[in-house]
Amino acid sequence: MYIKNKVLRFATFIILVLLIIYLGSKVNFVFQPLLSLVQVVAIPLLLAVFFYYLIRPLVRYMTKYRINRTASILLIYLLFVLALVWFSASQWPRLQEQLVSFLNNIPNLFYELGERINELEQSGFLSSLFPAGASPLSSVTDYLNKGLALLTNSVGGMVSFVSDFTVVLFTFPILLFFMLKEEGKLGKRIAGAAPTRFQDETRSIITEIDQVLSGFIIGRVLINLALGVLMYFGFILIGLPYAFLLTAVAVIANFVPFIGAILSAIPIVIVGLTQSPSTAIWSLVIILVAQQIQDNLVAPYVFGKSLDIHPLTTIILVLAAGDIWGIIGMIIVIPLYMIVKIIAVRVFNLFFKNKWMQL
Repeated sequence: MYIKNKVLRFATFIILVLLIIYLGSKVNFVFQPLLSLVQVVAIPLLLAVFFYYLIRPLVRYMTKYRINRTASILLIYLLFVLALVWFSASQWPRLQEQLVSFLNNIPNLFYELGERINELEQSGFLSSLFPAGASPLSSVTDYLNKGLALLTNSVGGMVSFVSDFTVVLFTFPILLFFMLKEEGKLGKRIAGAAPTRFQDETRSIITEIDQVLSGFIIGRVLINLALGVLMYFGFILIGLPYAFLLTAVAVIANFVPFIGAILSAIPIVIVGLTQSPSTAIWSLVIILVAQQIQDNLVAPYVFGKSLDIHPLTTIILVLAAGDIWGIIGMIIVIPLYMIVKIIAVRVFNLFFKNKWMQL
């Protein structure tokens, strides 16, 4: 029986959706193999998408000069392997040395940190920052423990998610190869599967999503590299130990909006404080200045108006995704939001805008 009342139709639709969700929760064992497959494929697929948008401009540039697409991809793979060999031979030993030295020196770092906090406490500087009767040392220790626990949980979640490293290592290049070789064909198939009167709109949506993802990923890499250069030279200037290691951590962590910058600043300030309070202050100044240059000069130039997301929206999305999916969710939530936003806006304009304006 067809329900003419719009309110009843909408209520019936909501009830049916909730009923489907409820029944699905009762037979979740049916979907468990599918979820296991998604968990295995997710990391290689995400890496393939990430490098697809980084490498695709090079493939297009080479094919423009009539170089075979497959040969172009294989040549880029060869150049990537050579770059990896160069990094392993020239940069990795220094990074590894700083990492091993840092890990071995952690007890001394915390001892030096305690000494510096005691000095600041005796000078009366910290007493104005904490409530009366509170111990600054214990308060700072509590904050550090909470920060380290959050960082450990995030890293632990990521490590458990990438537990099968062999699958990631061998699956990701294969996925990337076919994505580059079959560029654009998936979008054409999706558009072709849509009803005839919606095919042009579907192609337009896919093109817009493709452009937004490309701009976001390439822009994110560029501004993170710019941030790394600024921070590294700043740390070298003030004589901060483990400058290369701390900069590498900051660049990687900065792929997580807002939260990554805060988490990466914690070890930098701690290492600076073990040298002297002034070094900690200068390291924090360098981080803030580099972030301001990135956010106000580099990012607007790279992204333009393509990344039209309010900072408050970004914070809420990152926190919610981190609580649900861990660090992987925090990294991918912004691109997912942009995709959903594009689809929602187009669907609204196509089906509901005229009716809404007539209310």
